[in-house]
Formats: sequence, C-alpha cells, structure tokens
Amino acid sequence: MDPSIAEAVERQTRAMRELSRRAFPEPEDAADDAPAPIEQARAGRRRQADASHAAAVRRARAERAAREAGTVAAVTPQRTPLLTSRREG
Repeated sequence: MDPSIAEAVERQTRAMRELSRRAFPEPEDAADDAPAPIEQARAGRRRQADASHAAAVRRARAERAAREAGTVAAVTPQRTPLLTSRREG
C-alpha cells in the first residue's frame, strides 16, 4: 500500500471522528443518583396513571355501595382534572 494513501485514509478517519464527536457529543455525566430524563417521564406517567386508577376505584366502590343501598351515589368531583389522551383546543 502506498504510504501517502495510508496517510490520507488516516487523516480522513480522524476528520470523520471529529465531525461525529461534534455532531453527537457525549452527554455530560449525570449524578449517579439522579434518574435519567426518560425515567423521570415514566415515573410521572406512572403517578398519573396511579391517581386515575385510584379515582376510578373510589368511584366504582361508591356507585356499587349506592346501588346496594338503593340510593344515588354521591361521588365527589376530582380535585384535579384527570388527563386525557385527546387534546382540546
């Protein structure tokens, strides 16, 4: 192999690695105990789902108790509105 070609290939490889490093920088090291952003989002969605589930269970229990007693269920309104998958606007 021609030495000048080998040098050119090596220069080109270094240049491509540098461009790649600039285009896709390594994320800064997060603290070991800090959750990654995706984990924070998942935890938030889990909390929202748990709150929705708990509200549904409370309502279902109140409605069943009312049916068994022969009365109308007195369901208290949500303190915070539940999230929906549909956007309004």
